[in-house]
Formats: sequence, structure tokens, C-alpha cells
Amino acid sequence: MDYAVIGKKIKELRKVVGLTQGELAEGVCTQALVSRIEKGDIYPSATALFQISVKLGVDVNYFFEIGTTPRLDYVQEVEKQLRTLRINRKFEDMMDLVKIEEKNPLFYKDMEKMQLLYWHKGIYAYEVEKNEEKSFSILDRAYCITANQKKAMTEREMQILSSRGTIHTALHQHDEALHYFYLVETALKATEQLHDKSIKTRLFYNKSRILTRLGSYEESTSYCRRAINWCIEEEQLWGLGELNYQIGYNHELVDEMEQALSYFNRALHMFELVKDERYVAFIREKIEKGTGGQVRCPK
Repeated sequence: MDYAVIGKKIKELRKVVGLTQGELAEGVCTQALVSRIEKGDIYPSATALFQISVKLGVDVNYFFEIGTTPRLDYVQEVEKQLRTLRINRKFEDMMDLVKIEEKNPLFYKDMEKMQLLYWHKGIYAYEVEKNEEKSFSILDRAYCITANQKKAMTEREMQILSSRGTIHTALHQHDEALHYFYLVETALKATEQLHDKSIKTRLFYNKSRILTRLGSYEESTSYCRRAINWCIEEEQLWGLGELNYQIGYNHELVDEMEQALSYFNRALHMFELVKDERYVAFIREKIEKGTGGQVRCPK
């Protein structure tokens, strides 16, 4: 992305429209931030760029077309930001972004793109509003936008079904959760290549957690090992801490504390590497106690 080209064009269009930096910034960001954007020092978020484009009277993709080779897609940038907010559990910020993009014609004129927003609205309904029925209804609506038995399942469809399975897991509805995870696992077998490698990692991890709850510790560990091998093959960091913890927890539940502590230490190293202090504190306490089994890994 050529920030300088983007900033220069924003400055040119702002002057044509007759806006000051402060007027362009109003309701979007600060005047200082607009100044830095125009100088090419920083690049605006997808949301800010959309709001700026509305004020300047141009289609937001115009900026991607002039500033990238090859062209970056605005929708992909929104998806990336939603993913970051979702993973970091910043659900209020996530919903704020969804509400803004619902007004964007790039989304509301294209139901396949709206699917991305519905999916995150479904997650919000459960995580924040604590309304599982509303969440299931929205997730089902999102899935049905593109679902078709005559075609292979898309990655987003897999993610939506996985979200439904994760909610059922949290509600201790294990049979329902396993049903949705089975659908995703079956779809993965027919997929030659994944763009988002973490879909498979998360599936195996979530399935292993259910199997642990059902007392199938060896099968749970087997899924964890498969996921760890997948992460190593695909050079993916996410999940290595969680998966090693889960194996350790399986050993702990059958009083194999030496093996459990070995995997807890592996998990600790991974969480320290990615600077996840919440997990680091939890695992350290677990290792210090050396026994217990009543404390659960934070979600």
C-alpha cells in the first residue's frame, strides 16, 4: 500500500470539495490524524477510510485502486479488522465496526458481503447480549445466505458453523456442538487448500475440549496432536499454547502430573512468546500448584 499516494489524493479531493482538515476529521478522527494521513505517515483504518470517502464523494475502493499493486480489497480489510477484534474479544468495538459497515453500499448491496457482518452480529448476540436463541437465529441466517448442498462449503460457512458449535460447547450442549464440528470437519476433508489455516486448528482444539469433558482423554489428546502437527506444517503460531495446555490438562485429569507439567511448561513458553499475559499468569499458577485440576483455562 502506497500511503503517500493515498494521502495526496485525500488532500487533493478535500481541497476540491472545500473542506478543511478539521471539517474532514469531524466525526471520523482528529485533525492531527488527517494531517498525518495526508502526509503519508500513516494509513487510516478501513472504517475511517470509508467515512472519509463518503465526505469526499468517492467510492472507497477508489483509494485501493490508486494505492495498491495489486489492488487490495476494502472488504478484506474490514474482515481483517473484525477478525482481530473477535480474537481479542473486543466485542463492543467489533459491533461498532459492524454497525458502520451496515450503512456501506459495498455491503448492503451484496448479501454475500453482508454475511460477514451477520456472522459477527451473531457472535455479539451471544457474547454480550447473552441471548443464545437470537445468536443461533442470526448465525443460521448468515449461513443460509450462501449455503448450497451442490457446492463445497466456503471457509466463511465453516467459520459460521464453528461459531455455532463453540456456543453449544459453552452451553454444555455437547451433542449439538459435535454435530456442527462434524459438518466442518467433513467439509475440510473435501477442501484442497485453506486460506485461513486457523479454521482447522480451532476446529480440532474445540473438538478436543468437548472430548475432554466427555472423558475421552486419549481421543482429545489425539486431536490436539493432529492440530499441533498442522500448526507446525503451516508455520502457524495460534493454538500451540492452547493445544499443549489441553494435552497437559488431559494428563492432569488422570493424575499423570509429571506429563501434565511438561505440557503446561510448553504452553507457558508459547503464551510468553505471543505476550498473552492472561494465559501466562494462569499457566504459571497452574505449574506452581502442581496439582488441582479444578482451575479451567480462560476462554
